[in-house]
Amino acid sequence: MSTSQRKAPRAVAVRETPAPAESADMPPVRGRARALANLPRRDAAATQEALLSAATEEFARNGFAGARVDVIAASAGVNKQLVYHYYGSKEGLYRQALETVYAQLREKEQALSLADMAPAEAMSALVGFSFDYLNEHPEFISLLADENRSKGQHIKESQPLLQMHLPLVELLEATLARGVASGVFRSDYDAVNLYISVAGLSYFFFSNNHTLSVIFGKRLDSRPALANRRKHVIDFALHALRPDP
Repeated sequence: MSTSQRKAPRAVAVRETPAPAESADMPPVRGRARALANLPRRDAAATQEALLSAATEEFARNGFAGARVDVIAASAGVNKQLVYHYYGSKEGLYRQALETVYAQLREKEQALSLADMAPAEAMSALVGFSFDYLNEHPEFISLLADENRSKGQHIKESQPLLQMHLPLVELLEATLARGVASGVFRSDYDAVNLYISVAGLSYFFFSNNHTLSVIFGKRLDSRPALANRRKHVIDFALHALRPDP
């Protein structure tokens, strides 16, 4: 059998076709999706990474209802049919985007190694990390806001999302217990309420930064304002955890 008669390997059979040329009404390819799209023959993992990167941007910008699959595919530099090949539907791609951003957050939290720190140091690190993460990932805030508008329906359908928070709760419970045992934390706080409070201290600041800046007549997204707020939320949380005199 000649070389020209041989069948293409299975892995090549589903690779993407060249992306359509950009037009005036098509957004430019950006960020990670652009870099991946420049690869002439991508494997399945790289193709999915490009799609998830483009999908996260599109869903964060326009919400689930307003996001367009053809825009996501064009931004990722792949054929639109690959969205359905890998994720089944727009809903499947959206769920995977949510799972990915949450998994990245949980992974970075685990990397803090809170169990290796003294209780007060661990809480300070967690609060500071929560603040920094939201500051660096505005798309996460946009995705959460949109998912809350739809009453968390896509999260309900994702078993990985429902399970990935358990290790963090267990770690917080252990950190609280260590703090209580050493006399630096009060004993009447539970891990879930604590995490909601810690997340809320930073989430509200970033989700409402523009309106708060107008209301109070100051740039709350400036470097000094961010540093001041970060210190405040850490001090606030640690003060609340201290046992009564």
